[in-house]
This record gives sequence, structure tokens and C-alpha cells, in this order.
Amino acid sequence: MKKIYIISIGIVVFGLYLEAVSPRKWELRRAEEFLQGKLDGISVSAEGLLTLGPREDRIEGPAEDFYLSFLRLPDGTAFLGTGHSGKIYRLTKDGKADLYLQVPEMDVTCLALDSRGTLYAGTSPNGKIYKIGGKNQSEVFFNPDEKYIWDLVFDEAGFLMAAVGEGGGIYKINPKGEGQLVLKAEENHILCLKKDDKGGFLAGSGGVGVLYRLSPEGRVSVLFESPYEEVRSLAIDRQGYVYLAASGSPSRTRREELAEATPKVSTEVSVTVSASAVTAVPPLAAASSKEPGAVFRLSPDGVAKKLWESSDELVYALLWDEDGKRLLFGTGPKGRLYAIDREGKASLLLQASSEQVYTLIPVEGKIYVLSNNPSRLSVVSPELRFSGEYTSHVLDTRTISTWGRIEFDADLPAGTTLQFQTRSGNSFEPNSLWSEWSPPYQKREEQILSPKARYLQLKMLFKTQSGQASPALKRVALFYLQANLPPAIKKLELLPPNEVYLKPLDEEEVIWGVSGSDVKPPGKKEEAKPLALAKKVNRKGYQTVTWEAEDENEDSLIYTVFIRKEEESRWRVLKDGWGESLFAFDTLSFPDGVYFIKVEASDLPANPPGTELKGERVSLPLTIDNSLPEIKNFSATKNGNVLEVSFQAEDTFSAIERAEYLIRPGEWRVVFPVDGLCDSRQENFKFKVSIPPAADNLITVRVLDRHSNIGVYRQSF
Repeated sequence: MKKIYIISIGIVVFGLYLEAVSPRKWELRRAEEFLQGKLDGISVSAEGLLTLGPREDRIEGPAEDFYLSFLRLPDGTAFLGTGHSGKIYRLTKDGKADLYLQVPEMDVTCLALDSRGTLYAGTSPNGKIYKIGGKNQSEVFFNPDEKYIWDLVFDEAGFLMAAVGEGGGIYKINPKGEGQLVLKAEENHILCLKKDDKGGFLAGSGGVGVLYRLSPEGRVSVLFESPYEEVRSLAIDRQGYVYLAASGSPSRTRREELAEATPKVSTEVSVTVSASAVTAVPPLAAASSKEPGAVFRLSPDGVAKKLWESSDELVYALLWDEDGKRLLFGTGPKGRLYAIDREGKASLLLQASSEQVYTLIPVEGKIYVLSNNPSRLSVVSPELRFSGEYTSHVLDTRTISTWGRIEFDADLPAGTTLQFQTRSGNSFEPNSLWSEWSPPYQKREEQILSPKARYLQLKMLFKTQSGQASPALKRVALFYLQANLPPAIKKLELLPPNEVYLKPLDEEEVIWGVSGSDVKPPGKKEEAKPLALAKKVNRKGYQTVTWEAEDENEDSLIYTVFIRKEEESRWRVLKDGWGESLFAFDTLSFPDGVYFIKVEASDLPANPPGTELKGERVSLPLTIDNSLPEIKNFSATKNGNVLEVSFQAEDTFSAIERAEYLIRPGEWRVVFPVDGLCDSRQENFKFKVSIPPAADNLITVRVLDRHSNIGVYRQSF
């Protein structure tokens, strides 16, 4: 076996003046990353190793909407039950399909064979069980007056066990067609049955996913209640571990049902519990919807462990593979067949062309697979395929990019090959406007040949000359260089006058954003300190500016802060080379007036000088007002023990906010203007004050404007 390491040694840069300086790498190496792509004949191990998948041969079945049930006889013939037409087909050894029987019901949901070779079929809706004596020869064997017959299994004594819904239960039917309800579940559906190694049966329910056990004596117990809507498939290994497929979000929990009705469970042969109003969705009703699914393992002592879960894949079928010591399970809507080993590691064996892998049937070391949407019957063999193809999900570089080189790490046994191709375009979904697939990359250090674009897709071609060895890809990576885009100031805000932030976690009170305080070097990336952690205080004369900037290339940014007076045209620099997204400055050195603040962002730290790009944003008008309000025309006239006061308060740039007076030994008292509201730069005040005994003969008035400037006036009376 030869091991190949292809390493990228450089990137050809075209038009550097348009491109960011730092190349980026897109790498696929983990299983979850590879599973985002499309797999045709490719397996993905739990460790993220890509290899050729097992051989899958399609059997040409009849043209029917759904394949719902399958049974293969020892002589090699098989029976196929279909959906929406109520037909049963017989498949010969060479794969030819012959219509064997058509029943009145729409769906043939399950098939079973007794010890004498007689075929039985369960149907839905208005479910019945048919006994089939030959082609077009059938009779109703048992009618449970249920809507669905979900599963049929014979016990060791020759009794037929039938799982039913929507009443939810299990019937035990003798060879004469006489049935007895041996389990009446809380849930509305019993979806699956499985014989255990002790002569009893395991059953999975729908509505709330519960695992029941029915002993040979007819005793019923609950082994496990899942947090899912249904348990639709079961498997048992030789060590007694039980595996169950759970799917769907429960519409209500078992605890809620128990709050309404207490179950009455009998230990006799017949079991009755109250039925809930929950109705499980038939297995293919929501075939293309995304529902959660999981696989659980229940140990012989009853301890449950979740082996696998997905937020958007339903588990339809389970099969224990004793030869491989692994659990196989099929899912939808991605049509995947997975395997879980003894250590609980899950690998993808293959991805089918249909949406649901619905049923798995083991036959002589091979696996018959029923798939749906579209309906398909195939046989999976242990041998490997001779070729396979993997297509990655689309890489979005967020802007037009130049492609560099590709590198991969793979084992290539003798007789195997691995090739790569790329294509690019400027729409997220590949279409006819994308470039063609590139020629296969043959050399160890080839440049990606696809044209510049925003999106790129990667294809890998696996081939082998035998069914025993496969290329094994461990990882693949490619490099690209984004076209440089200008940064953008998305938001620019002015804090109220005099409001500042103190730097969080600093022992001393340091105003955050003031030039000369502890500022990180321009261009240095560090974790941003959230403003929520900073203390907000008032500092006379300071104005704080905050902004939010972004760069599509994720370049480091530096900022320049400008100021301009309203009647001027020239911007003056407040601070250059600033590295924070917050700036505070002292307005006491500026004349009163209306100003504008402009913040300019530059990606210079990440680009060569002269190639940097900039973006800017201008603030709303900023009023700088450090002048005190004036108190004019003040009058204080004493009339007995009443003082009549009047004055006028004026401010040049900002509105009057509040006026107060003080006559000692009293406290400061608020007074309102004549019009009742402080909302302008000029306000008139007129009020009367009762002079308390022993009061000082001095009144003090102070007026506060919107910028916290205070004007004071005193007068004796």
C-alpha cells in the first residue's frame, strides 16, 4: 500500500490590489463534514474516512407508489407488498415480478409465513389479515376491526401475533383464525413486533414511543419509555441487547396521559389499559419532512443508552448483523444506511437514490433493502463497489475569490485511484451558469483550474479494480484568496452628553475610549469586552461615540475619528489609528455649537499599504454646549411672609431642563416654568414662596440645561 501526502506549496495571486492578503483554507476531515455532501457509492466511517461503499444491485420491481413489505422464501422466490394499490407481487429467482394477489385495502403493510409455507398478509386501512392459498386465492383469516395491521409474527406454537392500530394492541390468533386481544396499550398504535430469546415478544408503540414485553404467559411490562413519538423497529443481538428505532416529536408525554387516566394492567393473558387520544402518523405520511430520530440500546438488565441521534433523520428499520457484530439501520429523508459497531461508533454504509430506507431483510449474507420515494428494491452485498463519487456541499467564500491549490491525505492500495474535480459559480445552487467540472487533477501540486467566483464545489472519484480494496480518503483541503471588500460601519451612536464607560475589570477608574488610555495596538485581534460589563458614569464635558463595524473578509480594522462643525466643510481628525469601536473625547476644548462626527474604518492591518479599503459613517448632529444658562430679569419681592419670585432662564444651544430654588434652612425645591414644561432654550418662571419662621433672607436659584451646565443666581430679600 502506498500513502500519498499532497501538500500545497503556494498560491498564485492575480490582481493583488483587489484581494485580501491572508489566504483561507477549506478543509473536510470529520464525518459530520463529509455527511453534508452527496454520496454515491461512498461510505463514511465514524472517524471520517471515505471509502467505496458496499456493492448494491437493484432488482427491477413493479411500478408502484410504495414498497411496504417483503418476504423471501427458502427456494429463492419472494413476495412484495405494495402501497396505494393493495397488490402483492411474487418475484422469481431471476427478479421477474408477477402480480400474485390484489386486496381491497390500499396498503399491504406486512407479510408472514407459517411453518407449512402458507402466506399471510396484513392490510390497511380498515385492516384485515388474509390467508393466501395461491395466486389470486385468499380469504379473510382474521378481522380485528382495527384501522391498521402493522406487523405479523408467528410464535413457536404456530399462533399468529398481530400488531394493530388505531386502537393500539396485540392479537394472538390461533390456526383457526380465532383471535384474542392479549395487549391493549395506552398508545394508539403497536407498530412492530420482535420475538425474544425467551419465547416472548417485544413491541414498540406509536403516540408515545414505548417498548413493551409480552411474556409467554401473557404478562405485560414496560421495558423503556423513549422521549420520542414512536418506536417503529426492533432488533435483538445474541447477547440479549435490544435495539430500538425511535422517531418523531411526541405530541404528548406518558406522564400527561397518566394524569388523565390511570392505566389498568392485568397480569392475565388478556391485558387492558385505557387508550389515549394520540394517533401516530403512518410510516410514510410525512415522508419528506424533517423529524428527529434516534437509536437506543437496552441492556439485559434494563439500562438504556442512546447510540445515535439526528435532528432531521427518521429511523425506519433496524437489523442486527451477527457476522459483522454491528447494528444496521435505515433512515429518511436522506435515504441512508448506517452501521453502529459494538463500541457505539456510527458509520454511513451507503446513501440510496430514494428518500427512505424503509425495510432491511437479511438473506444468506446479503441484505434486501426496500426504499421509497421513489420505490426501489435492491440487494446489498459484502463486496465493495468498483467506483463511487462524492460531491461536497457548496463552499461559500462570501465574495469573489481566487483559488489556490488542493491538498489531500489518502491511502491508495494497489489497483485503486482517487481523482478530484472542481467547479465554481456565483449562485448558491449550482446551475447551467456555473463553470464546467474541471479536468481531473492528476499531479501532486496542481493549481485549482476553476475560474474566480464566490462559490466552489468539489467532486471526488473513487475507483478500484477489485471488490476487495478501496481508496481511503482521510482529509481534503483547498486554499482560496478572497477579493478584498471595504469594511462597513453598520451603526454609529452618540451617548448623551457627559456619559462615559469605565473600563471593566480595571482597578482604577479609567474612562473607556479616551485617547492615551490602555488601548490595544491597531490590528491586534483580541476578545471584545462587552459594554454590558462596563460601568456607566457621568464625567463633565466628555462625549462618547460608539459604533459597530464589520468586514466581509474578517480583516482586522483600525479607525479614524473626525469632527466637523455644522457651518464648516473641512473634517478635522480627532484620533487616527484607533483600535477600539468606542471613542470618548473632552468637549471643553471645542467652542459651543453643532457638530458632526465621522468614523472611518480601514482594513490596513490585514493588507499591504496602498491596497487597503475604507468605509465610513457620519453621525447625527452633535450639540456641544459647555456654556452656563443665564438667569435674567430676576425679581424677588417680599409681601408679608410671602416671597414673589420671577426670572427668565436662557441658554444659547440647549434647552432648559430644570430650575430649583433654595431658602435656608430649607431644601432645594423644583419650580416649573409659566407654561408648565421645560422644553426650550428660553423659559419664564414666576412663583410664590411662603417664608418660614427663622428663614434666611437669601434666595438661591439654579438652572440646569440639557448638557448638565448649571447657572446660579442669588439675591437677598
